[in-house]
Amino acid sequence: MNRSRIDILRKHGSLNRPLILDGAMGTLLQQRNLPLHKSLWASIVNITHPEVIIQIHKEYINAGADILTTNTFRTNPNAVRQSNLNITDEEFIRCGVQLTIDSADSGKEVIIAGSNAPAEDCYQVERSIAFNKLDYNHKLHIEQLWENGCDLIWNETQSHWDEIKIISTFCSENSFPFIVNLYFTDELNLLSGEPLHEAVSFISDYSPVGIGFNCIKPQLLKKYFENNSPHKNWGFYFNCGEGKVSDEIINCVADPQSYADEIKSLLELNPMYVGSCCGSNPNHTIAIKELFDEVYRN
Repeated sequence: MNRSRIDILRKHGSLNRPLILDGAMGTLLQQRNLPLHKSLWASIVNITHPEVIIQIHKEYINAGADILTTNTFRTNPNAVRQSNLNITDEEFIRCGVQLTIDSADSGKEVIIAGSNAPAEDCYQVERSIAFNKLDYNHKLHIEQLWENGCDLIWNETQSHWDEIKIISTFCSENSFPFIVNLYFTDELNLLSGEPLHEAVSFISDYSPVGIGFNCIKPQLLKKYFENNSPHKNWGFYFNCGEGKVSDEIINCVADPQSYADEIKSLLELNPMYVGSCCGSNPNHTIAIKELFDEVYRN
């Protein structure tokens, strides 16, 4: 049964600590030498090696994750259309969600967060898809994530104003609990050019469960917080890879203990959730759990 927005916030409050988000899926599959797909990226493994997806989800649960993100980062209609595979959008999305639900059948209560990514490449500045197709892409993907059993619509690496507007209005109008996680530039702007703080303010008006930031480096978020306060329910999961972010093979340069040490100071701002992004693995989740056990034990 899908949880309501209030139920998710209540779980956060009852733990007396931030919720622990799982870590990377796509880059972890790369590290384990699983072949990915040009347009579908890691979501192709839902079909080729579903047992590996279940195994990784379970590893994150055992590491301490409270939130599991579905491996649906590239199951959206735009990606499926480009793949030329004989599968419908609905079937592909259903597969990714069901694998996550099956993984969570382990006795521990976890939140199933349906991953909804940008319609095109996450780091693509110029739009190539028409607005009507962009609109259809997000609405169908979000609707299918919800109808197939997700507790929360997890919009991640969002950095274009048009997509943020579509997501926020559609989720709000349909009473889908949702979070928007933003990616931004060194100048503290979206890739589409608008100031980050304006995007946060805009999303806030649609009553999200939370607003967060992902796939950036800790120093960049700390720069943003020098002049801006976080949303009352906010969170983050940082890129653990080397160099510039991309969809190429990412090698981890932030080992689990270094990552935990880096994020410790941000706990003073009372995040609602904390996880790790590209380049991470379940050991990063373990390090976050150990950090929380230390910081919040009293």
